[in-house]
Amino acid sequence: MQGTALQSLEADVRELIRRRRIDPARDDDEVRSLIGEVLDEYDEGVLVEGRVPLADRQEAHRVLLESVTGFGPLQPYLDDPTVEEIWVNSPSEVFIARHGRSELTSTLLTEQQVRDLVERMLRSSGRRVDLSNPFVDASLPDGSRLHVVIPDITRRHWAINIRKFVVAAEQLSDLVRLGTLTSAAADFLEASVVAGLNILVAGGTQAGKTTLLNCLAAAIPAHERVVTCEEVFELKVNLRDVTAMQCRQASLEGTGEVPLRRLVKEALRMRPGRIIVGEVRQEESLDLLIALNSGLPGMCTLHANSAREAVTKICTLPLLAGSNVSSSFVVPTVAGSVDLVVHLGLDADGHRRIREIVALPGRVEGEIVEIADIFVQDGADLVRAEGYPPHPERFARAGYDLRQLLVGR
Repeated sequence: MQGTALQSLEADVRELIRRRRIDPARDDDEVRSLIGEVLDEYDEGVLVEGRVPLADRQEAHRVLLESVTGFGPLQPYLDDPTVEEIWVNSPSEVFIARHGRSELTSTLLTEQQVRDLVERMLRSSGRRVDLSNPFVDASLPDGSRLHVVIPDITRRHWAINIRKFVVAAEQLSDLVRLGTLTSAAADFLEASVVAGLNILVAGGTQAGKTTLLNCLAAAIPAHERVVTCEEVFELKVNLRDVTAMQCRQASLEGTGEVPLRRLVKEALRMRPGRIIVGEVRQEESLDLLIALNSGLPGMCTLHANSAREAVTKICTLPLLAGSNVSSSFVVPTVAGSVDLVVHLGLDADGHRRIREIVALPGRVEGEIVEIADIFVQDGADLVRAEGYPPHPERFARAGYDLRQLLVGR
């Protein structure tokens, strides 16, 4: 009965919002006041008309406020700093992930609630999802990444994924504190960023690639200009001179799409001191390699199960750009453009760790790019291996003693 009453109250609140032309996203105080009016009217009805009284008026106010201004039953998970991801398989199957582990919640939705939630989530982004466009990627106002798929791509229900950006680390020293890497590896990576080495961050889903990329970006010297390119805004580069760009969907007429490859090309015309690509998946990898090969320092992420597989993949993806692109061009370009690969993994207990840091000395043997291990995993520890990074002169120019960084610890 309480649920029915709340649904009726929510309908009354929304009707008043429409009549008074209130913007729930901006006029928070007015919405709170309006909800108070609706609840006062309901309480009068309890006395006069014999309506069922609300068990907890304060809780009813909170639920109505979340439904109207927030994202309803999902809002508590968005507000919970321990929740990393939320996904909806069906109205009766709402999952969350905490510390790398998933759990089924007790939240129950209706089909209409799911659709209303998606509509509200997409409102601020200007993106859409419909039969002609059954997939959508967008950012929520708090920076969380939203992905939606609808039938008939899915079997029956709308599928929603919300990946929150939980700020557990902002600098490499924070990752050391969390046990993701050692202080020796952190010092080396910081020096590599300052020296202008090109770094590829690889790992599986939820391994912490974006977090590590943000921490690496925090080591970029403050005077440099950075341009970032992403499918959807996720990076949070806290530097003075940053321009961030994201892709755009096609319009209803099928025009106006801006893919990631276009962003990478445009970034080169914006006087970047560095270029950061959130993730390479397709032919945009070719444009990034060409940019890195021209002397522009950069970083990006890539899905891969190891550092070696990441190198293999970055040698393969550019071939998607067209039949005129051959491995005889791509492989030596990778060897000469990518300097370091940092691979992360997600342990069974949900702990994220850097498992290896390898260098690309620039040599190719039989169309296979050579790699040199700098840090490798030994049990649960990240230990120094025997390899060295390329471009020792860049470390020297940046004021670092490479031998001291890698040997004299």
